[in-house]
Amino acid sequence: MRNHNRKPRLCLVSSSGGHWEQLQKLQPLIDKYDGFLVTEKTDFPADAKYFMRQTDLKDKRMLIKMIVNGIKAVGIWIKERPDFVITTGTMVAYPFYLMAVLFHKKFVFIETFGRANMATVAGEKMEKHSDLFIVQWESQVKHYKKAVYGGCLY
Repeated sequence: MRNHNRKPRLCLVSSSGGHWEQLQKLQPLIDKYDGFLVTEKTDFPADAKYFMRQTDLKDKRMLIKMIVNGIKAVGIWIKERPDFVITTGTMVAYPFYLMAVLFHKKFVFIETFGRANMATVAGEKMEKHSDLFIVQWESQVKHYKKAVYGGCLY
């Protein structure tokens, strides 16, 4: 039985660096609702509840790291039971994206501020199943079918 008085549970997930800086601007959502942050483990400090292995498309061990991240993401999903997944990208967000689709949870993608004039691979892949697809530049709208201009997170 579902508790209708429960606040929505948010999963905010992104890779490190600029994506992480942008995602942190959404901290007021976690303060207002119930939620947690997920990012990659790097040498730079991050105030997240969960840390995943850092990887990218050029990494020779990407597939292994994605499998490890996927297994860890399933554990996080079971423990946290999010209602929404919100991401600014990239690879670390894929397992959470897939589970949001599989379990019919709301998925919000916020395209990176760093790409004003072209689509990203993550954006192109995740747009299809997004419930809300936000871009931070008006010029990005033309690159996606579902894009909504939301302004800059900074």
